[in-house]
Amino acid sequence: MNRRKFVKFAAQATAAAALPVVARAETATKYKPFTLGLLIKPFPNPEEKIALVRRLGLSTCFLSVDDYIGKFTPDLVRRMRDSLDKHQVIATTAEVVRPEPLKWNFLDGPSTIGIVPPKYRAARIDALKQTSDFAKQLGIDKIQTHCGFMPENPRDPLYPETVAAIKELTLHCAGNGQSFLMETGQETPTTMLRVIKDVNHPALGVGLDTANLILYGKANPVDAIKILGPYIRAMHAKDGKWPTNPMELGQEVVIGKGEVDFAAVFSGLKAVGYQGAVTIERETSGPQQIEDVREEKMYLERILAQQKIS
Repeated sequence: MNRRKFVKFAAQATAAAALPVVARAETATKYKPFTLGLLIKPFPNPEEKIALVRRLGLSTCFLSVDDYIGKFTPDLVRRMRDSLDKHQVIATTAEVVRPEPLKWNFLDGPSTIGIVPPKYRAARIDALKQTSDFAKQLGIDKIQTHCGFMPENPRDPLYPETVAAIKELTLHCAGNGQSFLMETGQETPTTMLRVIKDVNHPALGVGLDTANLILYGKANPVDAIKILGPYIRAMHAKDGKWPTNPMELGQEVVIGKGEVDFAAVFSGLKAVGYQGAVTIERETSGPQQIEDVREEKMYLERILAQQKIS
């Protein structure tokens, strides 16, 4: 980032942080546990994407805001706030994973994803802090990211560096009244639990992605809940199949077509007192994505009803 871009970025962030915290902090928590929602990428038109959430019969959303990095302006705060209020949608969590490069595979993923790779760590910490400051203006109390392929070996030199980076982000989010959530996927649940214990801060939690654990070949989500359950504060409802090509992730599929046992997942989350939303994430785009989400919504509603969760 050159000096001109840095100054512009810093000025935008300062302006956004100077805004008064709007009276959404209370409303952000006023949704029942297991309320269904949708992961959306609101760039470039927040109103259009938030309106879609309501049209699909959903009342919460998870904001993926990578395309807004460096553009967290007061105007964006107002536009986002107005759209959420207009359509009566609650934004539960905000996430960024950029800046790029990001290689979602087993070959280059360990050196490009998250805050584990030293080369990209500082830029991603900065992006997450800016996201936290932005989300604070909307009363969003959870910030989430992929931390990356966290070393399973606690003696690996990258391990203490990663723990320190996660602690830095956790403290920043805590200062904004937020939780910092590590999204499951690239690491085993045991490794993630070790990081939680080593950071040792109540603001650090887990964003459970039911499919990622399978797509990366790390764990079954039902078993992961047994390890991480008390720390799970957000959830991506997503389905997938185990990887059969050792260079590529497993295949993400429509919910109900993969390996995730959602009845057991919901039962496990209910048993540990889960209080968050259930956010549908379908990694496609266009009209087919909307049709898939409609199908997935009905599937999840049926499972939740069977589990007597509503």
